[in-house]
Amino acid sequence: MTAAAATRYVSLLGLGFGDCGKGLFTDHLCGAWQAHTVVRFNGGAQAGHNVVLADGRHHTFSQFGAGSFHAGVATVLASPVVVHPTALRVEEEALRRVGVTDAFLRLLIDARCRVTTPFHQAAGRLREWARGAAAHGSCGVSVSETVRQALAAPDDALLYGDLLYPPRALAKLEASRVALRREFADATPLHAEAAQELALLDDASFARRWLDAAMPCLRQSPPASADAIGERLARPGTVLFEGAQGVLLDEWRGFHPHTTWSSISTRAVEAVLRDVGITASVQHLGVLRSYLTRHGPGPLPTHDSELDARLAEPHNADEGWQGVFRRGHPDAVLLRYALEAVGPLDGLVASPLDAIERAGLRWCTGYRTADGSGLRSLPLSDVPDLDHQHALTQRLSAAQPIYEPDTIATPQEWVARAEALSGLPVCFGAFGPTRDTVRARERI
Repeated sequence: MTAAAATRYVSLLGLGFGDCGKGLFTDHLCGAWQAHTVVRFNGGAQAGHNVVLADGRHHTFSQFGAGSFHAGVATVLASPVVVHPTALRVEEEALRRVGVTDAFLRLLIDARCRVTTPFHQAAGRLREWARGAAAHGSCGVSVSETVRQALAAPDDALLYGDLLYPPRALAKLEASRVALRREFADATPLHAEAAQELALLDDASFARRWLDAAMPCLRQSPPASADAIGERLARPGTVLFEGAQGVLLDEWRGFHPHTTWSSISTRAVEAVLRDVGITASVQHLGVLRSYLTRHGPGPLPTHDSELDARLAEPHNADEGWQGVFRRGHPDAVLLRYALEAVGPLDGLVASPLDAIERAGLRWCTGYRTADGSGLRSLPLSDVPDLDHQHALTQRLSAAQPIYEPDTIATPQEWVARAEALSGLPVCFGAFGPTRDTVRARERI
């Protein structure tokens, strides 16, 4: 099918390591452009997109689209998304507490979505604990474990549509449990929590209890066909594609092994539309923070402990699975790389621009490498190559930033630098955490 001429498609793609404001701009654009649907097209329940309303209500969106505070806006979980049904129930209850009472009724889940189970979570956590100081930076949700096992044994992968048929679902759950337990046959628990996860992999009765817990999600949001999703996305109005994570964490373009098993690119957005038979152009917007952030291990060349102390982060803590939340100065090298890796963009959106005048941010123009030479750009591999990505990780880990001599004085100066480097307009800038602080380019 082709979309109605009155249908506008817009994507929001993170250009950093995540936590760049995709929730804020999804919430804003749903109102400003009267969106009727938000599509989640990558990642899974490890996303954490914060939306704060002017009246103080707040929600961290994990699987539901960040436009859910707007009445009538639907969420579509497209088939690349890894669905966590019991976590959806928990999130729906949290949304009810802040006034969103019909989130499930506005949710369409593609029947082909892979499903994360407690067995995947147990295995993913056990692997991360075993890595010790070499931890990858897992969120503990195990999207990667779900995808890894599905690729290794496609016929046994549990799909959302399978949940309609309990005998099939239970057979796949048991196959998954047995296969994962076999991988940990020689594992020695490092501590009590690890012992609990191993015990779960030993519990053949747990699958039935988990399936019973997932049923309320299934009853309220039954599996949707590609045709039903295509009909929704072809409606006149605006459809927003809300990316999860950022391209610097992309499974093939991020800095291995500190990545997510998820694709963040213009190609990933367009593939979802093609999959449901829609041929239409998409307006792709890259999402930037005024300063870099990284939650958990992995290279961040411009990390500055003074920024950690200076820039408050009310919704990102140092505790939990990912570990320490770090801040870094704007980095022209990583921005050039992100722009090349994500695909052709039509513009940028940026937040929080109000932090610039108080943060003392400096513009990183390049790196000094271990051999003393300079580096202004990172090579992008022509084909997916994890060895290439791992080599980039090693180079970044040893890189020392080279800064412009003066700090960035105003939001306007930051915008001018971002536009000059990217060749793209900064279409919107946010000067606070709520949608009413977002300004169009001419008002920045």
